[in-house]
Amino acid sequence: MKRSGETRLVCAVMAVWATALALAPVAWAEVRLPAIFGDNLVLQQTTEAPIWGWADANEKVTVSFGEQTVTATADAQGKWKTAVKTPSFGGPFTLKVAGKDSTIQRKNVLVGEVWVCSGQSNMEWSVRRATNPDEEIANAQYPEIRLFTVRKSVSDTPVDDCQGQWAECSPESVGDFSAVAYYFGRKLHKELGIPVGLINTSWGGTRAEAWTSAEGLAGEPDFQPILDRSKPFKPGNPHQGSVLYNGMLHPVVPFAIRGAIWYQGESNVGRAVQYARLFPAMIGDWRKQWGQGDFAFLFVQLAPFHYGNNGLLPELWDAQLKTLKTVENTGMAVTTDIGDFRDIHPKNKQDVGARLARWALADTYGKEVVKSGPIYTGMEVEHGAVRVRFDHAQGLKSRDGKPLTDFTIAGEDGEFAPATAEIDGETVLVKSDAVQDPVAVRCGWNNTVNPNLVNGEGLPASPFRTDDFDLKTKGQL
Repeated sequence: MKRSGETRLVCAVMAVWATALALAPVAWAEVRLPAIFGDNLVLQQTTEAPIWGWADANEKVTVSFGEQTVTATADAQGKWKTAVKTPSFGGPFTLKVAGKDSTIQRKNVLVGEVWVCSGQSNMEWSVRRATNPDEEIANAQYPEIRLFTVRKSVSDTPVDDCQGQWAECSPESVGDFSAVAYYFGRKLHKELGIPVGLINTSWGGTRAEAWTSAEGLAGEPDFQPILDRSKPFKPGNPHQGSVLYNGMLHPVVPFAIRGAIWYQGESNVGRAVQYARLFPAMIGDWRKQWGQGDFAFLFVQLAPFHYGNNGLLPELWDAQLKTLKTVENTGMAVTTDIGDFRDIHPKNKQDVGARLARWALADTYGKEVVKSGPIYTGMEVEHGAVRVRFDHAQGLKSRDGKPLTDFTIAGEDGEFAPATAEIDGETVLVKSDAVQDPVAVRCGWNNTVNPNLVNGEGLPASPFRTDDFDLKTKGQL
């Protein structure tokens, strides 16, 4: 249908107005801060901590913290950003932000260690729903641990703010907070004796690609099917590429942090081979977006669960182990011994948080801590047997005093047979009468295993394989 001359004129005028509005300076009326800068917040110690917000276009903003004062000028869209130098841990302080006609004060601010805590349901799982909730909640009186939960949000474009607020850790605030995050932070707080800030941004059932920016997914052919599945954008659907990065992570970037902890992968089990590339890409993407270098990224190797008896979980474990070995400044908490084959949400989150904290204490904070159970490093064939070597193998032993379990061995045909395994110093010798010329060993290659190989600290060995045979999830994109 043809437009009349009057209609065309109206449309043209509206287009001019829209362009003018888009180019016009933004008027905020008063200076504003995003939700992450609220009362009770924790700023990362001994760094230049970014502070940002909004004001009228070209308005001068003054930020005061402790003994220092810094300034910034809002751009044409009303956005401003500056940074304050933070001291060693301490507080409480007041953060003051002043514009030409308004002033904001954020009180009870501490300086300490800040960690982002993200993933799917096992990270979201609350203290109230985990092991021993009544006692844990009653004893959670830690005013120098601060908790912030990002409200769930899906977006097709990066957003600059979120909903959430900081709270002192108390029996009133901890019950609905992430159990893994809390137990991780509690361990750090007790061991280091300094304030800890925990930013929980997690959503059950979600996939790694949803937490990766569009930039992070671009350019990798294996990720193109993810991008294709994500079009057109579906409001409210958290499974699309980048939508949780946009809605739940971008709002807190580049808030100064020490590192991140991550518990996710259940929703990517069916695409485990792809995950071996997707997961490192996501870590690299977060580090690039934050612009704070290769900060510590600690993650949980999934607990055993039947997953419909599809046998694919070991392939996801393999992808996680590869990430640990190939991506700098990462750590992996093994959980084969504290899972529940019948429940994808094992209730023991205390040990999960504590094992993540071991990696942080050892690598990030330089403490003398055994951070991991045995991690496979290499093998040699010896007279019809395979000798397997490990890192973190001091005091290698069987957890229950029984023969080692869940080892298999294969020849060139790739057919794995049950094997006997014996500890020899800090190595394990694996063999089977059914395989005369072995070339490969696997340990824990089943959805519902509980291998009993541990080190002297009692920490379990990660499931592993020594081979590079094709996996079932190859080509699943």
